[in-house]
Amino acid sequence: MTKDLWILRLRLRMTDKEESSKTVAAADALCYTMKNFAERGRRMLKYKCLVLDHDDTVMNSTKHVHHPSFLVALEELRPGLTMDVDTYFRINFDPGFLPYCEEVLHFTPEEFARELEIWQAYVKDHVPEVFPGVERIIREQIARGGTVCVASHSFKHNILRDYQANGLPEPTLVYGWELPRERRKPNPYALDEIMRILNLQPEDLLMVDDLKPGYDMAKSRGVPFAAAGWAYDIPEIREYLMENCPLYFDTPDALYRYLFD
Repeated sequence: MTKDLWILRLRLRMTDKEESSKTVAAADALCYTMKNFAERGRRMLKYKCLVLDHDDTVMNSTKHVHHPSFLVALEELRPGLTMDVDTYFRINFDPGFLPYCEEVLHFTPEEFARELEIWQAYVKDHVPEVFPGVERIIREQIARGGTVCVASHSFKHNILRDYQANGLPEPTLVYGWELPRERRKPNPYALDEIMRILNLQPEDLLMVDDLKPGYDMAKSRGVPFAAAGWAYDIPEIREYLMENCPLYFDTPDALYRYLFD
């Protein structure tokens, strides 16, 4: 029941006018209805908190932002070397971007710093678009009294900018690339903090991600995981996720139906 309705009810109870009795009854009925509606919404939530990955889960960003920026970096740091977008998806899936740059490209600390500069300069001028159907998931989760948080390999300030630019509600908590390396995915630091701050248990969360680091993070804490399969169609990634994840969704609409229908 809202505070304003309680105040209205109390004021009406304090009056001596008999004609107010019907209004009091109406206010009582409205308060009861709103209370039941709120409780029903909370009961209908499968998960109190959705922990969303950002790139290729919420935003269509790798194809239009991160892969092109990496090609710019390769042109400067490894002239003559190029990479198609499917290969870029594969290395981000396994072994991960940093291990690939360390173990295959053998980037020096100076080259890592330069790659970061190129990446952020490109991201600054290129805002990705939200996948059709994802906004509806976010808004419905919040409308039913749930929470949306983000665990990503993008920087927090870029994540918040993308949400704002696409007209999305701001996430409650965001954990991104600004964290020390040892606290980024697949480290479960973000999940631990979300559960601590929001006073939630692992079963209250659903991690939604398109890559293995998110799956590994969720698995390490017993958090349910849903694979987001709508950004690309790479057979070995799809097969791994479908084999290892009880929940796999090839469209945002399919995830929406699972969560709210």
